[in-house]
Amino acid sequence: MSIKQLRAFIAVAQTGSFTEASDRVHLSQPALSIAIRNLEQAVGGTLLVRSTRVLALTPEGEQFLPVALRLLQDWDGALDDLHNLFALKRGLLTVAAMPSFAGHQLPSALAEYRQSYPAVRIRVQDVVAEEAVAMVASGQVEMAVAFELDCSDDLAFEPLYTDNFVAVLPPEHPLLDHSTLNWPQLADSPFLTLQAPSMIRQMVLDIVAEHQLALNIEFESHQLVTIIRMVVCGLGVSVVPSLCIPQIEQQGAEWRPIQQPQVARQVGIYTRKRYPLSSAASAMIPVLHQIAGRPPA
Repeated sequence: MSIKQLRAFIAVAQTGSFTEASDRVHLSQPALSIAIRNLEQAVGGTLLVRSTRVLALTPEGEQFLPVALRLLQDWDGALDDLHNLFALKRGLLTVAAMPSFAGHQLPSALAEYRQSYPAVRIRVQDVVAEEAVAMVASGQVEMAVAFELDCSDDLAFEPLYTDNFVAVLPPEHPLLDHSTLNWPQLADSPFLTLQAPSMIRQMVLDIVAEHQLALNIEFESHQLVTIIRMVVCGLGVSVVPSLCIPQIEQQGAEWRPIQQPQVARQVGIYTRKRYPLSSAASAMIPVLHQIAGRPPA
């Protein structure tokens, strides 16, 4: 049984005329007759009875007509739904982002995306970089924005930009007299860092170890925003991604670039290699590139 056969049967049943039905479904009368005959062969019995004067449905045809109408409606509805998905008139976008990106650049990207695709629903997971990448690998989200990590070959990483980490300092700290800072200067102050396991923490510790220095770690936290707030309160200094500069300034802290060697990491988009993206997710990628190319607000 085919959709063409269903349309032919419904047209004949509703019009009571092969001539009118042919015009409705854009088939010649011989092709229409063949479609009806093939349908009857498929269901195993006669659905229409016609003579020189009368065209009528058999009892079985009467019972089948509402079923055929429902099947055709479901088919047309499914096609409309699929078209709307591809046309981004509906759909779902699932994305994860590390907090430093989710708290600053992602909202701007979502606002711009929503202007173009208002009917697409969006679900955001604000999680640490490692978890964001893991959510892509497990299929919980279609894409994630995070720092580049050593991860599975099943994942693709598309760079957006390089983030050079900065030192964050409390107001009126003596180190603010310098336009740039070095690691020995930072090592002399009480230091605040993320709790393990954290890729950012490990990057900082690796840099310090390369220079045979030791940080005076006095406070730890799971969130960068908490680290910044503790710096503002004068509990020490820290090193954070430059993504956090808006939060640093909003909370009243100060920041300075770090001299070579810098702590730097690429920020990019993670997707699964063997799974094609939905139209909703594909449309988000150029928006993320556009937002990432803008200077910090």
